[in-house]
Amino acid sequence: MNTPRSPEPQSDDQDGAFVPTPAASYRFPRLAVAVAALALALTACGGTATTPGSSAPGAAAVPDRLEPLPVPQPALPVTVPSADGAQVTVTSADRVVPLSGSLNEIVHTLGLGRQVVARDITATFEQAARLPVVTRGHDVSAESVLSLRPTLVIAETTSGPGEAIQQIRDAGIPVLVVTPAKSLDDVPRRIDTIAAALGVKEAGAQLNQRTADRIATVRKDIPATSGKKPRVAFLYLRGTASVYLLGGSDSGAASLLEAAGAVDTGKDSGLGKDFTPITSEALAAAAPDAILVMSKGLESVGGIDGLVKIPGVAQTPAGMDRRVVTVDDGVLLNYGPRTDQVLSSLVTQLYGKAA
Repeated sequence: MNTPRSPEPQSDDQDGAFVPTPAASYRFPRLAVAVAALALALTACGGTATTPGSSAPGAAAVPDRLEPLPVPQPALPVTVPSADGAQVTVTSADRVVPLSGSLNEIVHTLGLGRQVVARDITATFEQAARLPVVTRGHDVSAESVLSLRPTLVIAETTSGPGEAIQQIRDAGIPVLVVTPAKSLDDVPRRIDTIAAALGVKEAGAQLNQRTADRIATVRKDIPATSGKKPRVAFLYLRGTASVYLLGGSDSGAASLLEAAGAVDTGKDSGLGKDFTPITSEALAAAAPDAILVMSKGLESVGGIDGLVKIPGVAQTPAGMDRRVVTVDDGVLLNYGPRTDQVLSSLVTQLYGKAA
C-alpha cells in the first residue's frame, strides 16, 4: 500500500532546516518535524527578541539535550492501529527507527533512546547526534532503513515515497504511521500512540503528565496585559532558496501563539492556507507587532538587517521596531515533550520576562 504524501517542507541537506516543496499547500512535520549535517547548536528554546538596532538574536544557547524518563521495560507484543488503516503488531522494541525528528524526540524522552538506531536529518538534539541519517525531510531511503535491521519503524503520514514504506513492510518490518501534530491538543495523542506501540503505556502517561504540567506552569505565568494582545506574524524564510512565506491558519504556529497570549496575524487576517507568499499587502493587513521566525530562517536572510529588506516588512510595526522572535528550527512546531520550552521562550521574548 502506498502511503499518501501531502506537500511538506523538505529538509535542507546542508543545515537540517526545512525547505518547502513548490506546492500550493505547505505543511511542517510539526510536530515536526521537524532540524543535520551541520548540527544546530541553538537551544530548544533558543533565540531572543531583538532590540532596535541589533542584527541577529543575541541570547546565549544552552545544550540541545532531551530530558528522558527512567528506562522503562516494554510489555510486548502489542497490536496497535496505524494512521494509514493498518493494524501493526510489535514484538520487539530493540531496534527502533523513527522517521522524523519529532518522533525520535518522543521515543528518546520515553526513556528508550538506547534502542533508537537511526534518525531523520531533523533530529538534531544531542542524544541523536551520532545516529545514522536514513531520511531527509520525509524522503525515506528504504535500503538504509533495512540495513539497520529495525524491529519497528515509526513514520509520519507524510513519510515517503509510498514505495519505500511498502518496501520496508514487505521485508516483514512493522511500520507504525502517525498523524502529524498541528496544535497543543495533539501532544498527548502523539505521545500515547508511540508509547502504546513501544509497550510502555505507563511511561507515556507519565510523560504526558509531565509535559502537561510544564505547559500549564508556563501559561500560568504569562503576564496580564492591560491593552491588546501582541500580534505576531509567523514567517517561513529560506533566503538561499528565495522562499519567503507568511503563515496562515494551518501553519502550525497559531496554537503556540495563542497559548502564549498572542494573536496569530495570519490566522486573524483570514489566511486559510498553511502558507502564502509574502506580499506588502498581506503584511500590511496582518500589521504584526512582532515577527516569529525560525533561527536558521533568520540567518538565511542575513539577520534582521536582511529581514527588513523583504518587501513590506519594514512598514509593519514589527519591522519598524525591529522586533523579532526566534525559536530553533528543530523544535518550534514539534509539539512534543519540549513544547513547554518553546512556549516559555515565546513568552519571554514577547513580554520580556521568564515564564
